[in-house]
Formats: sequence, structure tokens, C-alpha cells
Amino acid sequence: MPRFLTVIKEPEVRLQKPEWIKVRLPTGENYVRIKGLLREANLHTVCEEANCPNIAECWGGGTATFMLMGDTCTRGCRFCNVKVGNPQQVLDGDEPSKIANAVKMLGLKYIVLTSVARDDLPDEGAEHIAKTVEAINRADSSILVETLIPDFRGDVSALRRVIESGIAVLAHNVETVKRLTPSVRDRRAGYEQSLEVLRNAKLLKPDLITKSSIMLGLGETESEVIQTMADLRSVGVGALTIGQYLQPSRGHLPVTEYVHPEIFEKFRRIGEEMDFLYVASGPLVRSSYKAGEYYLENIIRRKRQHS
Repeated sequence: MPRFLTVIKEPEVRLQKPEWIKVRLPTGENYVRIKGLLREANLHTVCEEANCPNIAECWGGGTATFMLMGDTCTRGCRFCNVKVGNPQQVLDGDEPSKIANAVKMLGLKYIVLTSVARDDLPDEGAEHIAKTVEAINRADSSILVETLIPDFRGDVSALRRVIESGIAVLAHNVETVKRLTPSVRDRRAGYEQSLEVLRNAKLLKPDLITKSSIMLGLGETESEVIQTMADLRSVGVGALTIGQYLQPSRGHLPVTEYVHPEIFEKFRRIGEEMDFLYVASGPLVRSSYKAGEYYLENIIRRKRQHS
């Protein structure tokens, strides 16, 4: 039987990736087309900034997750590869229309918008996110938009602005278990604060699908993961993704264990027993996961047809 999350005593030792962690190099016509379009419009994707292992699959299939408000984050989470700094309140006012045009050109029907954290802005960037959603809806009202948002420091008015912009899914990631949150995430990002964001989203719009994500391989225990899943269900989260943490560089947190696919499958079954609407759990699963988006899209469209 596979071990579960054994902590390495010497964190400087880098584990060898097992055979189930296979990432193919990005290639293909769609990949080249999307990359060219993004560079031409000076747009950013989390696929590139976070070194996502699924970039070949998603871009090759003609989908991408857009990252709003630049490539510089105001928070320094210890697992993330996105550049950290102070954007000094600089925003591209044309970005909402650029994103909408790019989405239309790519012919997408379900897209994910994520963003860097922007603590330098009075509203944490909520207005900019909302304007982007609205621009996409004006370009094509049939497009479903999922927003993967920062915590807005718990500001309910900022959260409400995004929800009322016309989103189909609201995602916010707890990232890891409660015990490890202080050592994994930026000090301004709290476990309870993230749960509160997700709880408030359902209070503001009860029929809204909410989503979150957990990384494994940072030193958590099985019981802690199950407790985190239970905490997410307790605040109404309907969709959950669970994936393997991959160390972006030597300057980031080390991987404590490459979790066996059997363990991911176990968590998937537990999540279904907890009555999550959808659970994607696997070594290369990420919060913006193509198969999950397809599943949620079908659910949302069926609901809208019968409403």
C-alpha cells in the first residue's frame, strides 16, 4: 500500500518524481495560436505564470485560464510561482475588452478568470474583475464565466460586486489544511477567512456554485484533508479539486511526498460521499481543470434550460 504524506526530515532533499507525474511538453497548432494571441494582446494566463502541468492539454484543446490585473501579486505565498511585488495601483483599463475579444476569437464557451492579489487597490481589484465578466457577457451572453478570486481581505461588498457581474461559478482556494496555512500561504491569507469568503458567497447568492481546491504533498495528514473537505462542505462549497503540489523552484516549499493516485481516488470517493456536486482528484489536477469545467458547464446549462 502507498505511504501517505510522510514528512522529510531534511527539506533540502528533493524527491524524485514518480512515474505517475508525467507532464508532456506543450505543442500543437492550438497551443501556438493561443500563445500568439495572448502575446499580441499583452494578456496573461495562470497556465504560464504558475507553470501548470496541464497547459499542453488545455491549450491544445483550445482553452485557457486568463489571469487579470497583471503578472505581479502583492502576496508571497510560498507555493506559488507568480511574481511578487507592488504594482502601485497600476491597472490596464482596456484589459476587460481585450479579454472579451480574445475569448470571442478563441470561440470559448466556458472560461476561467483568475487574478493576482491586489492589496494595493482600495477594492482589491473587485471592480476590474466584475467589468471583465460584464465585457465577456456583452460579447457573448452564452459564455459561462468562472472566477477564481482572491479573498478581498474578507470585504463583502467587493465579493458582492463580482457575484452580481453575472458569473456562473465562484471559486476561491483554501490551498491547504488549517495547520499548514501559516507556513504555506501569505500571512494575510487565513484559513478561516477563506471559508468565510465561500460562506458569504452562498449567502449572497444561494444558487451560485462555489468551488475550492486543496494541494497535497505539503506535510498534511489524511485526517486533516478530510476535515478540510468537511469544512468546505459546511460552507456550501459544491465543487472541489484536489491535486499534487509541485515545487516551482528551489526557493519554494519542498514537496514532502508525491501522493499515490490511489490516495487521490480515495479522496474522490470520500468527497462524493460528502455530497459534493463534483470532485476532481488526481496528481495533475489543478483548480482550473478542463474536465471539471466541462462537467460544471453541462450542469449549469441544464439548470438554465429548466429555469
